[in-house]
Order: sequence, then structure tokens, then C-alpha cells
Amino acid sequence: MEIQEVIKHKEDKEFVLKALKENGKFLEFVSEDLKNDKEVVQVALEQDCEALEFASDKLKEDKEIIMMGVKGAPWTICYASEKLRGDKEVVLASCKNYGQALYYASEELRDDEEVVKSAIENKGAIIKYASDRLRDDKEMAQIAVKQDKQAYHFLSWRIRQDEEIKAMYQA
Repeated sequence: MEIQEVIKHKEDKEFVLKALKENGKFLEFVSEDLKNDKEVVQVALEQDCEALEFASDKLKEDKEIIMMGVKGAPWTICYASEKLRGDKEVVLASCKNYGQALYYASEELRDDEEVVKSAIENKGAIIKYASDRLRDDKEMAQIAVKQDKQAYHFLSWRIRQDEEIKAMYQA
């Protein structure tokens, strides 16, 4: 199917559903009403989770829709509403496979040990987006530096003076 066909039939739900089963990213070219139709967006996400980018803002506030996106393409958390960036379940689902998701997490979740641990186990240097409290936590520092020595540079001054942490960095 060609983009021009999708654009021509962008208001026709039946046609659009068929097109999205072939290519979820065709969601970009459908009508605003259909970008706001949960069934349409779900079909797009089933084919390609990256299609989340083209969902309506209203559906980017829908936890079920966002969870579909982040489970298949964890980086799509960047499209989640501010409210859902503060939802621990959503952020954890993304951080487990994409440590960089911590960047999009609410301030509160950047101070949550489980969320930060999940993120830094995946990408140690992402500790730079953790709260000051957790960048000063020895256990978090050990996990981050073990995963990526460059994480050392994002730790608190105090924890960088710790002999064990220094040794891990220099090893």
C-alpha cells in the first residue's frame, strides 16, 4: 500500500485499519479523528510500536496505549504525557530495556530506588539523571560504575572519594 492511498482514504476507518495492519506508521497520515480512535491506534501499535509518535495527545495520556508502545519500543516513553511519566509502572517498563528512559521520568521517580536501579543496570551513565540523593548512594554508584565506568563522573563528589568506587572506576 502507498502513502498516497492512505492520505486519500484518511477518514475511512475500515480502509485505515487495513492499512495500519500492513504498516503501523501510516498512522501519521490518517485524520485527526482516527489518530484519536483507540482501536485505530492499538492496531497501529500492534504492527509497529513506534507509531505511538502519531497518536493523538489524548491517547498519549492513556496508560494502556503508552504501555503498548513502551513494551515494544521502550524509547517511546518520550511521547507519554507528563502524568504517565510519573507513573511508576510505565517508567519501570521502559527503564528495564531502555535506561535512557530515566531522562523522561518525573522528578519523584528519579528519586525512586527501584526505578533508578532498573535504569542504571541497563545504562550506568544514566545515573546523571537520578536525584542527588541516589547519585550519593554507594549501592547505586557500584551498579552504575560496574555497568559503565563513565558513570563515575556523574556521582556525587563524596561518593567519588570512596575507595571502593574509585577502584572500580580505575580497574
